[in-house]
Amino acid sequence: MEREKILIVDDDDDIKEVLSLYLHKEGFQIFCAFNGYEALKIIDANEPDLIFLDIVLPDLDGFEICQLIRKKTDVPIVFLSSKDDDVDKILGLRIGGDDYVTKPFSPGVLIARIKAHLRRSRQNRSQWNGNEKIEKREGVLSFPGLSIDMESCVVKKNNTPISLSAKEFQLICLLAKNPDRVYPIEQLFQHIWGEESLGDNRTVMVHISNLRKKIESDPSKPMYIITVRGIGYKFNGFRDL
Repeated sequence: MEREKILIVDDDDDIKEVLSLYLHKEGFQIFCAFNGYEALKIIDANEPDLIFLDIVLPDLDGFEICQLIRKKTDVPIVFLSSKDDDVDKILGLRIGGDDYVTKPFSPGVLIARIKAHLRRSRQNRSQWNGNEKIEKREGVLSFPGLSIDMESCVVKKNNTPISLSAKEFQLICLLAKNPDRVYPIEQLFQHIWGEESLGDNRTVMVHISNLRKKIESDPSKPMYIITVRGIGYKFNGFRDL
């Protein structure tokens, strides 16, 4: 079986050395980049399965690089930062990141989180959401003004393709496959991220907010993803049409 590839983008040689050491021991193939532009070249040449991305880099910052990476691939992006700042965490998730790790970090916990992200990514490639398999033969889910092609992983709003991150696509698939079913936020986190939320609901809320900005005509008055106050979210099944 081919080893999964991890790219570390950081200008701190000590961080790269420590991460590489632990990841090599776990059987991963490691690539390292000193700055953002070097990272983009490595991504084009090697197609990593997961990317560690420092926020402070010598050329562009990690947030800018994340947006460029998202034009190329939907693999998990884990931000690395020395700042434990909610604003940075929310921004990182909002622009396409999947996780945010604060330095210094526990190698054991980090490895567990990496494996969780890679597991979810493999399941996504197999069209698997939580305990429900999305069969490719089921084709396209259609709603007024919105279509979700399960086989090609393309979402269209009024016939115009919309760019979604991997997590956003998993979320909309899970909700749209089960219209009018109410999902608690904790359950959505467990389905998509594969772990307990431990009371931190911001990750789901940020991703739902991003989805609404992309698929709703008026995100402040959503037509597709409906908030069920005090519980979570549901996808509009348009039963009254």
